[in-house]
Amino acid sequence: MDAITAMAENKIKEAVENGELDDIKGKGRPLHLEDLSRIPEELRAGYILLKNSGVLPEEINLKNEIKKLEDLLDYCYDDKEYRKIKFKLNEKILHYNILMDKKGKTAAHLEYENKILDKLQKG
Repeated sequence: MDAITAMAENKIKEAVENGELDDIKGKGRPLHLEDLSRIPEELRAGYILLKNSGVLPEEINLKNEIKKLEDLLDYCYDDKEYRKIKFKLNEKILHYNILMDKKGKTAAHLEYENKILDKLQKG
């Protein structure tokens, strides 16, 4: 154990002994640890910061919007409303495909990336 880790451990122990952590949010509940093993170590802090701030790359936002529109279509029984949602969905898909084309990503790459993004979003 290095000096910094030892100092941190001592500070945590002191805080516990002094009751400073008694009112901590989530006390007594299991931690929800996110699997970041597929994100390069040097990018993890930035990823967590962006995710917690609600700032995501445009393609992830588009994928989220596409998923929501697809879910709406599953439960839409009005023909007029269905056509409106379908039109919006096609616009989002087109926008997403154009964005990916500009980034030079192939269909195979996109399929693989979509699987990764879906997994990260569920994280």
